[in-house]
Amino acid sequence: MTTASLSTFRRRLHRWHDLEADTDRSAWSLYVAEFFGTALLLVGGLSAVIVVISPASPVAALALPGWLARGIAGALFGLTGTLVTVSALGKHSGAHLNPAMTLAFLIEGKISASHASWYVISQCLGAIAGACVVLVWGPLGKPLRYGTTTPAQSLNPVLAVALEALCTVVLVGTVFVFLGNPRLRRSTAWTMGPMYAVMVSLEAPWTGTSTNPARSLGPAIATGTWQGFWIYLVGPALGAVVGVALARALGRGGRRVDQARIAPHPADPLTRSPGRAAR
Repeated sequence: MTTASLSTFRRRLHRWHDLEADTDRSAWSLYVAEFFGTALLLVGGLSAVIVVISPASPVAALALPGWLARGIAGALFGLTGTLVTVSALGKHSGAHLNPAMTLAFLIEGKISASHASWYVISQCLGAIAGACVVLVWGPLGKPLRYGTTTPAQSLNPVLAVALEALCTVVLVGTVFVFLGNPRLRRSTAWTMGPMYAVMVSLEAPWTGTSTNPARSLGPAIATGTWQGFWIYLVGPALGAVVGVALARALGRGGRRVDQARIAPHPADPLTRSPGRAAR
């Protein structure tokens, strides 16, 4: 790599940090926002799963077809992620809420390894806190182990990894394609509900459709259930790598992800409304 190209790479890598500094957003405030954002994702998302799917829930009396109940639960989980993303917390940290998404931004060269590490730590701690709150559902959540993800007993572990990777490819690929298109960028967060409705409806009986190591870690710690947990580390990590590659291929050189953020940064002129004066 030449000196000029190395300098260009460093400028691109630190653009995210420069934007944060321009708006007086300290690194620690970003990590705190990511902690609470992930905690809220777990509380809202897992609560939706328990209310809609649990056989102990009053909703079970509706006798919804399994695929429909899973689809509704997935849509509500995704909508929870959307609401967190567009909230003040999400706009502050960028709303990764998922180590696999942070890894994708790291691969893309939009966040440094040090920041990525602290983001992942914050997400994992937030997920643990959120999963512990979900225990208040008591008997209602017990049949589902409070949202713990475990692979189906008959499922080959390699296939389980492949399914988790595939779902994460869909997640990362969709997010990166939307972020890389100026016309779609602001709609990125709103893809979560439909995306998870379809994925959870089709795939959840096999692995639970985690796509998020922190989302699986929280309930695993809260309930002491570790069956196949490694699948939810390896699968999403592989999916993040392939998802970034797929988005690059689909972009054919025209795609441009500018920031390590799903929620747009208010200081970025590329995401500001036309007519607003630059700061």
